[in-house]
Amino acid sequence: MEEFRNEQPIHPHGTLRRSLERAGGLVVLIGGTALKWGFIFVKFFGFFISVAAYTLWFHSWTFALGFVLMILVHELGHVAEARHQGLKVSWPTFIPFFGAFVTIERAGLTPWKNALISLAGPFTGGAAAVIVWVIGSARGSTQLEVLANIAFLLNAFNMLPIGFLDGGQTVHAAREEWRMPRIQFEAGIPVAAFAPDRARALAIVGLYAGLAALLVIGMLATRPNGAL
Repeated sequence: MEEFRNEQPIHPHGTLRRSLERAGGLVVLIGGTALKWGFIFVKFFGFFISVAAYTLWFHSWTFALGFVLMILVHELGHVAEARHQGLKVSWPTFIPFFGAFVTIERAGLTPWKNALISLAGPFTGGAAAVIVWVIGSARGSTQLEVLANIAFLLNAFNMLPIGFLDGGQTVHAAREEWRMPRIQFEAGIPVAAFAPDRARALAIVGLYAGLAALLVIGMLATRPNGAL
C-alpha cells in the first residue's frame, strides 16, 4: 500500500518573511541594548572624555582634571538641592568644551524652588573655587590659583541673566514670583488664591545679586598678573 502524506507546500515568500521578522527583532534588540548601554557609557565616561579633551587644550592633564572637577562640583550643587527638595534629577552629563548639565523633573517646581536649584550650582562652584584658592595660596601653587580664577570666572559667567544659564533661570523665577498668585492646595486640588509673594521675589533678587557680586570679587582677587 502506498502511504500518502498531507504535506503543505513550502512557500519561499513565507520563509523569507519569517527570516526578516527574526532579523528585524534581533536588530531592535541590539539597537535598544546599544542605546541603553551607550547612554550609560557616555554618562560614565563623559567625565574622562572631557578630561582628555581639555588636556589637549590646556596641555596639562592635572589642570584639565581640576577644571573638570570644578564643573562637576557646580553640577552636583544642582543635584544636591534638587534631591533635597524631593525632585528626581539625573547625574551630570559632560560634553567636552560645552561643560555639563543635569535634567530635573519639573513637576511641582515653584519659582522659589527653581531659584534655589539654579543658585546652588554657582554657590557650590564658588565655594570650591575658594577652597582651591586657599590651598593654592598656602602652597604657592600658581596652577591652583589659576584654576580658582577660572572656576570663579565660569560660575560668574553662569550668573548672567541669559535664559539657559543659571542666572537667567533665577531672574525668570524672580519675575514669576513677583507676578504669579500663590495657590493653596488641599489634596492636590486648588482651593484658594492669594496675592503674589513679592517678599520672596525680592529675596531671590537679593540672593542672586549677592552671589554674583561674591563670584566677581573672587574672580578679580585671583586674577594672575592683573589679567582675568
